[in-house]
Amino acid sequence: MAMQASAAQQPARHGAPPWSTVTVGLAAFAAVELALAVMMAAAPHAFYVAIGPFGAYNPHYIRDVASFEAALGVALLIAVRRPAWRVPVLALATIQFALHSLNHLLDVRNAHPAWAGYFDLITLTAATLLLARLWRAASIESEGSSGP
Repeated sequence: MAMQASAAQQPARHGAPPWSTVTVGLAAFAAVELALAVMMAAAPHAFYVAIGPFGAYNPHYIRDVASFEAALGVALLIAVRRPAWRVPVLALATIQFALHSLNHLLDVRNAHPAWAGYFDLITLTAATLLLARLWRAASIESEGSSGP
């Protein structure tokens, strides 16, 4: 008599384990992006003071950016459950974080307090590198699941 494997022991669709590095990374980035979006939309001044002290305060533009952060967070969350979304969503997130990092490099000395500019640049660059690794891992998983 064959025993049935528990859901945790069964491989996920497309050959990836249910909680692979890619799925954990997607979920973590989704949580951060969605939390940022909520903060930016609900309390733009608090976001500006705590995280984005560059240039003049403009609540409208902060909420505009919140809409993009929310869309990216939702796409990352969908990609947790839909393997076909992983490579394109991680490509988009990597490119966006790379461009965001470049923008912070250009404005690194314009933050108040000054240390915030360097902190943002370092953390955004680290996140970009992590996303690039997740993108590569998702690409490898995708290639492995497509078969010969």
